[in-house]
Parts: sequence; structure tokens; C-alpha cells
Amino acid sequence: MAGRRNALAAVDAARVQALAENLEAKLFHRFDDRQLLARAFLHPSAVSGDVQSNQRLEFLGDRVLGLAVAEMLHIQYPGESEGALARRFTALVRREALERIARQLRFGDHLILAKGEEDSGGRDNAANLADACEAVIAAIFVDGGYEAAARFIWHYWAAPMAGEKSPPRDAKSALQEFSQAQHGVLPVYRLIARQGPAHAPHFEIEARIANLPGATASGGSKQAAEQAAAEILLERLVAQDG
Repeated sequence: MAGRRNALAAVDAARVQALAENLEAKLFHRFDDRQLLARAFLHPSAVSGDVQSNQRLEFLGDRVLGLAVAEMLHIQYPGESEGALARRFTALVRREALERIARQLRFGDHLILAKGEEDSGGRDNAANLADACEAVIAAIFVDGGYEAAARFIWHYWAAPMAGEKSPPRDAKSALQEFSQAQHGVLPVYRLIARQGPAHAPHFEIEARIANLPGATASGGSKQAAEQAAAEILLERLVAQDG
């Protein structure tokens, strides 16, 4: 237990206090262990030795978010098929959704970063924001249990969920359907470049159909970059056909 406390006690008391006062009301949870909340914002670039960053919390938060969103969808859309629910689920748990919530709550203001990461725009980095959002969910879960974490998720994910009147199709699926229907082939995705450190990579991807001009886009993950490239290419091809 002593070792665990030492690993968690990575942020000074004054900063922890300010963080809690600023965020606890927005998170609908008062922390018994406020160092957990602080660790949710502790970027890997800012830690050393046995101090833990927010990466383990991020891993857990992803699973808690998935369960809560699945529960929400199961309750809110009792007549929809598994496939329709799966499309809604993917849209709600993807990195872009997490980033939106993190920006809404100004999580970037609270990230604890090394100087180099901060100087390179780390507070506005989409991957950093999404990771912090998942870590915050896990911190609430560890400190207060599933009901506390679900309360936070239901509050901030209800509006995006209700905004989709019909199950969304992700851009890659839509491009695949278009490509097969119009050209009889599948789209191809090619990695053009990978930049940034291991904890905050940045990918540039090209989407292409046969020998037609491709479209490129970038993102904090390969999946995000592929989705963005697919969306750009699909919009272009639909406009040309129209």
C-alpha cells in the first residue's frame, strides 16, 4: 500500500486541490482520493521513476466507457438490431467523441506535461485530450464505482447519442459500399507518414479506389486518419457523380 501511495503522490497538494475544486462539480463526483483525479491528467512525458502516468487509467477507462455506452444504447433503442447498435456504439466511443467531451470540459488546461510536450502543442493534441478523458472516467470508477462513472458518461454522452436519429455509418463503411457499387473493388489505405513520439503519434493516411486520385488525411491514430481520409474521398466522389 505504501508503494502504491508513493507512486500516486506525483502531483503537489496545492495543484491537486485546485484541480478538484475546478472539476469535481463538472464530473458529478467528489473524490475520496484526489490524487487519482490528478493522475488522470499526468501525461507520460511528465513522469519518471516509479510514478505512474495516466496510461493505465486510460486502458481501464476505455472499458468502462464501452460498458456504459452499451448499456445506454440497449436501454434507449430497444427495437434496434445488433448491427445498428454497433454502429451507434462505434461513433460514441471513438477517439473523436472523447476529444469533443475533453474540449467541452477544458481538460487541456489541466494536463500535466513536460516542457517539450507543452511547447509542441500538447495541451491541444487530440490524442492527449482523448486519453485524459478515458483516464478521468477510470479515476471516477476506481474512486466511486461503476454508478459514479456511468453518471458522468450518461450526462455527457446523452446529447451526442440523441443527436443521431438513425444509426450512423462510419466513413470507411460508406466508402466501401460506394466503391463496391460503383467500381467493383475495395478501397485501399496506405500509410504515408508517422510522426511524433510513441506516446502521441500522428499518422498520415491515403485512401484510394483503384487508379482514381486518392485523398489524404491525418489523425492521432491510424483508424482516425483512415476515417478522415475516407470521408474526404467519399465526399469528393459523390460530388463528382452528382
